[in-house]
Amino acid sequence: MLDQRDPEGINNQGLDIRPTPRDEMDLFPLDSFPYEFPGKEIWVEFDIPEFTAICPFSDFPDFGVIRLKYIPNKLCVELKSLKLYINSFRNVKIFHEHVVNLILEDFVAACDPLRVEIEGDYNVRGNIKTVVRASYEKTD
Repeated sequence: MLDQRDPEGINNQGLDIRPTPRDEMDLFPLDSFPYEFPGKEIWVEFDIPEFTAICPFSDFPDFGVIRLKYIPNKLCVELKSLKLYINSFRNVKIFHEHVVNLILEDFVAACDPLRVEIEGDYNVRGNIKTVVRASYEKTD
């Protein structure tokens, strides 16, 4: 049955696919500062229109917009560190789906938000438009 296969992936093109291992990404750390109004729910939204990473299949750059919005709990993300963090993906070989999940994991670890939604809206490539979304909600 199809659902019993191991998800190894198939490389019919015979390409040398080498995503950058997480411990070699050298991503800038996200900083945070105290949110002075805990209990007051606000949405903070960022549009990051010049996101770039490298496609592990082709070694060509992927371009897109990262949209991030969150409700702070006790911490807010510091904007300059967010910029440096996002810009540090420029030399990373990573798939679209993995970018969004990695940003989500790192953001939650740095800020412990009540809720966060992230979208990677990638430029058309080879006649295909890719949009990847992920979200997190604190359950405590």
